[in-house]
Amino acid sequence: MIGCRLAADIGGTFTDIVLEMPHGFVSEKVLTTPQAPEQGVLTGVRQALARARVTPEAIEVAIHGATLATNAIIERRGARTALIATQGFRDTLEFAFGHRFDQYDLLMQRPEPLAPRPLRFEAPERIGADGSVLLSLDEAAVRALAKQLRDSKIESAAICYMHAYRNPAHEARTRDILTEELPGLYISVSHEICPEIREYERASTTVANAYVQPLIASYLGRLSEGLLAMGIKAPLLMIMSSGSLTSVETARKYPIRLVESGPAGGAILGQHVARQVGANRAIALDMGGTTAKIVLLNEYQPRHARMMEVARVHRFRAGSGLPLRIPVIDLIEIGAGGGSLASVDSLGRIVVGPRSAGASPGPACYSLGGKEPAITDADLLLGKLDPENFAAGTMRLNEARAREAIDMHVAAAIRTDAPTAAAGIVEIVDENMANATRVHASDHGDEIESRTLIATGGAAPLHAGRIARKLGIDRLVIPVGAGVGSAHGFLRAPVAYEAVASHVMSLKSFNLQAINALFARLRAEAHDIVNLGVGYGDIVERRFADMRYRGQGHDLQVELPVRDYGPGDGESLARLFDEAYLRVYNRTIPGLSVEALTWTLELSRAPPQSPGEQTSLRVVHGVAKPSGQRSVFDADLGARVDAGVYHRNALQPGAVFTGPALIIEDQTTTFAPSAFDCAVSEHGHLILTRRSGA
Repeated sequence: MIGCRLAADIGGTFTDIVLEMPHGFVSEKVLTTPQAPEQGVLTGVRQALARARVTPEAIEVAIHGATLATNAIIERRGARTALIATQGFRDTLEFAFGHRFDQYDLLMQRPEPLAPRPLRFEAPERIGADGSVLLSLDEAAVRALAKQLRDSKIESAAICYMHAYRNPAHEARTRDILTEELPGLYISVSHEICPEIREYERASTTVANAYVQPLIASYLGRLSEGLLAMGIKAPLLMIMSSGSLTSVETARKYPIRLVESGPAGGAILGQHVARQVGANRAIALDMGGTTAKIVLLNEYQPRHARMMEVARVHRFRAGSGLPLRIPVIDLIEIGAGGGSLASVDSLGRIVVGPRSAGASPGPACYSLGGKEPAITDADLLLGKLDPENFAAGTMRLNEARAREAIDMHVAAAIRTDAPTAAAGIVEIVDENMANATRVHASDHGDEIESRTLIATGGAAPLHAGRIARKLGIDRLVIPVGAGVGSAHGFLRAPVAYEAVASHVMSLKSFNLQAINALFARLRAEAHDIVNLGVGYGDIVERRFADMRYRGQGHDLQVELPVRDYGPGDGESLARLFDEAYLRVYNRTIPGLSVEALTWTLELSRAPPQSPGEQTSLRVVHGVAKPSGQRSVFDADLGARVDAGVYHRNALQPGAVFTGPALIIEDQTTTFAPSAFDCAVSEHGHLILTRRSGA
């Protein structure tokens, strides 16, 4: 067999594997191995190949995503990292934006910089804002600095000089000297990691890249060797936070672009499924073992951003985290997963997350040493999970241990029984996810009620019905392979790369030669990276510029025409900005000149079609019959009901049935509350529609 593709997604609790073949796919879900993440991937791949009876040589491409970079920053498990800054600027990381993100909190704390002050060094040099050399680099001082780095046992260094995005000569020379003096030292330079204006964000991003680079490079090396030893010689591609693929070599150099790479897969699958079911306005909810990710889709597209924060001290408070200036899908992530732990606070309230049992020790019902109750324990006690048929029967859940954990840590504290406490735990986490969706939509001026909710991940299908009820949503979609949805999304991701450079320019004095040369350089940079991928489509180019009215502190991203620019294009680009400004703010500001700050070029190649897209499924209309019944708690009714039990692989396209129902598959279980009707679409997706008046 040939033409197979492999996808692997490492989550906080489970590692998901999808093997796509010409006639379909097989999937595996294995516990993540935190101390050696590649071992979980390799175990899952072996199991998938064995179950599909596919040889390693049949794999044409392998795609991988993980939250390892994110977790390393949050848990402060990265390398011992130094910052080398222009003399007088080593405290940029401390000054940050120069304001308090919460002016009324007298005990406000900022996140600690990844490079503490004793590991921040200065070099005598200075580049002007126009790229001119104001003070030549003191190379002797840099060589002396190398000894300090050695004495401080530095593993990775970030070099961030003033205005290096305009003239990188000093950064490049510093890197050359340190490479001579300290062979083997990982070095990140800001003009490659984040060649953009705004000093703090550029320094923060470069330091974060240096902080995770040794960890990610070592991991990717071990994974590549393990796959090769298994006989898989196919190229390994990595998914980035932007939802696109890149090579392992690029990922090693720019590991900061892998932050949120796993969650990007759920957004991509949500986008793909939304098109199939005609939901031009949708919400993609991906709830796994540790976190829940929520993405709004407008006209089938997720919103993208060029800035994100990681390791926020206050989860929903902008400015309380470390800023990273990278391409990213705009999503919100909260600590709500099957492994999220429940407790009771000093006021007697049930609290769920963000702490998680993870893969080790896991929820109490896993019988792997976990003592505290997790959401999975509550779902089990409420009848939503079959203890004998969890994770395709590879794990048996222990209901007695789940009950004991809930009794001890929650029920006793609020003086109730375990089932009531379990219902309270689930209600709190469902409200947390619903509220996060409301906040995210409100931040962008989006409405919620008319949307379709697309639920993926091992836990989301269990909770999506109740969340939809809270949000006033009438239609849910549980895609094919929902339990390993992010891995499926990886297979739908394009190969793409976004090259960026800051060059501040008033459009009244538009320098077409400079901008044409800049885009030629960006295209060459991006082309080298996207010129890979088995079976991927032709290269498509898009261009953007971040523009603002002169004197403003914020800018808008405006899409530009793809061509060589000529006389008069300064005025045409200014008109494009006015149109964009009018769409966002419903007005323009006459008399103000427009300036561009940062220019972006994106090259992409579309993925090949999946077997499901190439083959139309036969639709057989009829009422599906349950294979049995189970007592399950329906939060909408506040009582237990008898739910029909269905096996998803036995449901044919066109089949219909009504809730309450439990639909069981290898990697997840869907709970359809009593108020929902269920149907299987022509693509095999499960559609849940709330009955009128219910």
